[in-house]
Amino acid sequence: MSAQTMPGAGAGTGAGPRTDLPDLDFAVNGARAVRDAAVPTLAFRLAVSRTGGGRVRSVSLVTDVRIAVAHRGYERADRLVMARLFGQPEQWATSMRPLTWARVSTVVPAFDEQTETDLPVPCSRDMDLAVTSYFHGVRDGEVPLDFLFSGTVFHDGPDGRLRTAQISWSKDAAWRLPAELWHEATGRYDRGTSWLPLSSGTYGRLTAHRDRHALTGWDETVADLLARAGTGTGAGTGTDGITGTAAGTDETTGTAAGGAAWTP
Repeated sequence: MSAQTMPGAGAGTGAGPRTDLPDLDFAVNGARAVRDAAVPTLAFRLAVSRTGGGRVRSVSLVTDVRIAVAHRGYERADRLVMARLFGQPEQWATSMRPLTWARVSTVVPAFDEQTETDLPVPCSRDMDLAVTSYFHGVRDGEVPLDFLFSGTVFHDGPDGRLRTAQISWSKDAAWRLPAELWHEATGRYDRGTSWLPLSSGTYGRLTAHRDRHALTGWDETVADLLARAGTGTGAGTGTDGITGTAAGTDETTGTAAGGAAWTP
């Protein structure tokens, strides 16, 4: 049988488990915010152990990280965020499906029986992503995570030569992430701000409104537009790219264009 046989597969009819192939097990032992990463990142401490087979030379590991949203309560969560993601509470029993956070490829260095390594997982600030919205709605408590593993193990064969084996698709691990760790990691980069994707047309009109009214920043610009909409002093659709909900007409008109821009 090929050396690529799954760990635990029989060598033939009536044969027991293959003992010449490494069988890997995984566990998550903790997490920390990475201080010097280019983007907000959490490093999960991953423990890897081997039974069977020879010494592991390296592992090309692929990890799918998912939030098991149905495995915790949401009494203190932001109900508006939860409703946007999963519908009304009476629907949650069927609508709360796992949220895919990330798919991460990493290399585990050589080890014999066991080792530990960091699994870096980026934390996006894109509010259009369900995972980002979820964490903005969950500020405290623990977030249940599932880690699903796959990939290739490079190991010593009985003859000392390099062999390969595939990680069984059944390999997984669970861990509960303190929600404040996610907010700690992202807070170092956004300094209390959020990011919104805008079409280039909307961004251009927002810029025009800022310049026309001599506003100093984006937060002040949006606050000014919200105040105008709330008091009925400047709502409407104009070259600023904002559609108001109160009575009144802005001084300019225009239409949105394609493309996208980012505003902090």
